[in-house]
Amino acid sequence: MSKKIFIYRHAKSDWSAAYGSDHDRPLAPRGIKSAKTMGKMLGLSGQVPDLVITSTAIRAKQTLDISMKEGNWNCELLENKILYHESTVEIFQLVKNLPEKYSSVMLIGHEPKCSALTSILIGGGDITFKTATMARIDFEIENWELLNHGEGELRWLQSPSLYNKGNFNF
Repeated sequence: MSKKIFIYRHAKSDWSAAYGSDHDRPLAPRGIKSAKTMGKMLGLSGQVPDLVITSTAIRAKQTLDISMKEGNWNCELLENKILYHESTVEIFQLVKNLPEKYSSVMLIGHEPKCSALTSILIGGGDITFKTATMARIDFEIENWELLNHGEGELRWLQSPSLYNKGNFNF
């Protein structure tokens, strides 16, 4: 048995929108398009996770809502402020404490945490998550408690620009 972690950076936010704090910043029109693209990509590829945990930030929750709708995702959802406020250490611990019933989880968060967490999970590398970039990391473990740094295999890292150009436009 194996476990999968999907890491998804929120889509492009709208810096010119009226918002109170950074936490409340919404998506830009380009971000909405990218969230639709990535939602469809994951849905059409048949890789929708069992559980999605999103940051409590508006732009992350909007990324999730749009992606789910466009990709027809049917999975459990949770919001967790750890993905906005805390370090990769706390995020790693959040995953290690997941119930065994989930074989795959998606974390929707922010930079530089997406890049740093991915690097930690696969044992290094200079990885950059542009907005709406998504990665899948596989682990040959039977339960989340056995999750260790550096033991993941990066299966793919994709951004919406791959699909929004040429003949791949959704």
